[in-house]
Amino acid sequence: MLVGFLQVSRNIDLVYGGGSIGLMGLVSQAVHDGGRHVIGVIPKTLMPRELTGVTVGEVKAVADMHQRKAEMAKHSDAFIALPGGYGTLEELLEVITWAQLGIHDKPVGLLNVDGYYNSLLSFIDKAVEEGFINPSARNIIASAPTAKELVMKLEEYVPSHEMVASKLSWEMNQLDYLSEL
Repeated sequence: MLVGFLQVSRNIDLVYGGGSIGLMGLVSQAVHDGGRHVIGVIPKTLMPRELTGVTVGEVKAVADMHQRKAEMAKHSDAFIALPGGYGTLEELLEVITWAQLGIHDKPVGLLNVDGYYNSLLSFIDKAVEEGFINPSARNIIASAPTAKELVMKLEEYVPSHEMVASKLSWEMNQLDYLSEL
């Protein structure tokens, strides 16, 4: 898996959703086989469906999807979405929203293999054009057709001054929120 080999060559560890099947199963195996640290974060309820055979690297079982995303974000320096389905899209949009709200200032990238994300990027551009997304927030997302080009863009990422992380946290619970008011 080329993405995994690139991570190994650039000394990049992997934090991912924890499954041992599909595209991310292949990436996690390549990163682990290359000697890099792999952390898989998976809700306990998904373990029977997503884990088949031997697990790769460190597996952290969590209570639910919200805790999964918070744990992954805590251990990540950047977010990359490979081609995927509803789960990928949901997690992608949440980390973009967190950046827009100032919860983090980490780069978000789309590996746009064969134009997979072209329609999504067109939708986002249309939302900017129509005034639903601030033009500076459009720059939250980097995209590239190859892993090498995407990693270079993510390494060059500078968050907009409007997107700099605030006191908000993806782990903030209701009581913390109320005490902040």
